[in-house]
Amino acid sequence: MRLPLEGFKVLDLSRTLAGPYATMMLADMGADVIKVEEPSSGDESRRFTPPKWNDESCYYLAANRNKRGITVNLKSSEGIEIIKELVKDADVLVENFRTGTMEKLGLGYETLKEINPKLIFCSISGFGRTGPEKNRAGYDVLLQAFAGLMSITGEEDRPAKAGMSIADLTTGMFAAFGIVSALHASKSTGIGQYLDISLLDSQVALLNHMAVGYMAEGTYPKRMGTAHGSLVPYRAFKTGDHDVVIAVANDGLWNKMCTALGWTDMENEEKFKLNADRVKYRDELETMIQERFLQMSSEEITGKLDRAGVPCGPIQTIDQVLKHPQVIAREMMIDIEHPNVPNLKVPAFPVKFSETKPQVRYAPPLLGEHSEEVLRSLGYSDEKIRELIENNVI
Repeated sequence: MRLPLEGFKVLDLSRTLAGPYATMMLADMGADVIKVEEPSSGDESRRFTPPKWNDESCYYLAANRNKRGITVNLKSSEGIEIIKELVKDADVLVENFRTGTMEKLGLGYETLKEINPKLIFCSISGFGRTGPEKNRAGYDVLLQAFAGLMSITGEEDRPAKAGMSIADLTTGMFAAFGIVSALHASKSTGIGQYLDISLLDSQVALLNHMAVGYMAEGTYPKRMGTAHGSLVPYRAFKTGDHDVVIAVANDGLWNKMCTALGWTDMENEEKFKLNADRVKYRDELETMIQERFLQMSSEEITGKLDRAGVPCGPIQTIDQVLKHPQVIAREMMIDIEHPNVPNLKVPAFPVKFSETKPQVRYAPPLLGEHSEEVLRSLGYSDEKIRELIENNVI
């Protein structure tokens, strides 16, 4: 069965993570994604090491499967003409250059929509293409700080960034969703449009109920480590051996927890019966729970709470996650045949489709791996391709 985006052509001029992650999502769904890189060094993420796998950057390998890779020198007039030729039958173009760069190259949206009115032109940037900060470079850690995420992440006396590149990855997800929505709209309008997606906007969107809470009351949460501002107990605790997380999100779960652990004194304590009161007496209650958990093993705690239906679990390391039977059953790590990396494994597309299951068609491309193939499809002769190579255009 055809994949959902089969038949759509995407030009990926983006680098590092947000853009490549978005286009990889489109590629997994069947789009023909042509990754365009600079001829001599390519995507910067090829050099983001460690870690590396047989001299290939794991950063690059994780965000570029299912794409065909070409190299084009965008500082040459012939290189610009190649992009314009590719645009003629493309459905989507994704770029994440500094604001104004595409216009300086002669590849701005106003220019390219004259070539192809149906083109979806997606610009990804740190701060957006409008506003007083539009010319600032944007990187994940900077936007985690600037957009408020670090103000609510970490221990009370010290901010922390998320362990993964959350700003880049979520921006890539929003970009992929925006592109698919624009493609759907173009089915009825017959025209494309310009999408302006920024790391800043994406992270402000992720503030979600915290932003609404500030607008409502003029207050915002302080950093609380693993704790939750509105729910208690809902955090990590130390045990006699390994840390565990419990997520008691309502009063019914509180009663189940107390019953399962034999804590009748806590269950009968009037000031702990309702969540609003448990929040009020947070310090006292969490101290009591911590003292009792230190006398128990993590397995004893999670075993009793699991049987009672109380959400809980260990804080697992990456190796424990990838080896867990549930992750294996969900087929969340897939094998890819790669010329330089035997037994390459990468995280799978996380949505399970009953009819149109994503499949691996291409390994993350070597630099310029498909240049000649793509140029021939545009009508370039072997002689012309050799000339372009000699002139460092491709």
